[in-house]
Amino acid sequence: MIKLIVGLGNPGQEYEKTRHNAGFLFLDHLYSGVWLNEPRFNGQTAVFKIGSEQIRLLKPMTFMNRSGQAVGNVARYYKISPEEILVVHDELDFKVGIVKLKKGGGHAGHNGLRDVITHLNSNDFYRLRIGIDRPSSSHQVANYVLSTPSKVENENMCKAFSNLNLYFEQIVLGDIAKAMNGLNAKN
Repeated sequence: MIKLIVGLGNPGQEYEKTRHNAGFLFLDHLYSGVWLNEPRFNGQTAVFKIGSEQIRLLKPMTFMNRSGQAVGNVARYYKISPEEILVVHDELDFKVGIVKLKKGGGHAGHNGLRDVITHLNSNDFYRLRIGIDRPSSSHQVANYVLSTPSKVENENMCKAFSNLNLYFEQIVLGDIAKAMNGLNAKN
């Protein structure tokens, strides 16, 4: 069962609607309630309910490259193991609108994931990878991820978030293999 869902992104209005904030955008889609600023965790937190289960939500406020600090703080405080964590992040290798779920693996150059792996001392957490596509040149990646998606790209991302609703309860309540097969086949 998932006990902590982390959306990766960057704090601040200038980054609010950027591609790199796909994790934050997904959490905002999932939960429209009040977020608490928690300095001890270096992030914003909320509690989300599915059935009778309470799941902690976290938006690290440490910027992408230091996201692991907030994740590690929350995981240690609430005694949440890496296998009970779902990290939602942007994925350059998928077209916009493609969402895939996986467990474990490397960071593939994603600095937010790299830092989460470091602070958890494990890569054995689940990842919900939100496709943002890749720019034509690798030299443009930094500017691309920090830019706002087009209207069509944004609509495709919102559709992907809505499609996740079909599988989200399965993911959180532990039927991850079934959710993974359905979600990954749909893409």
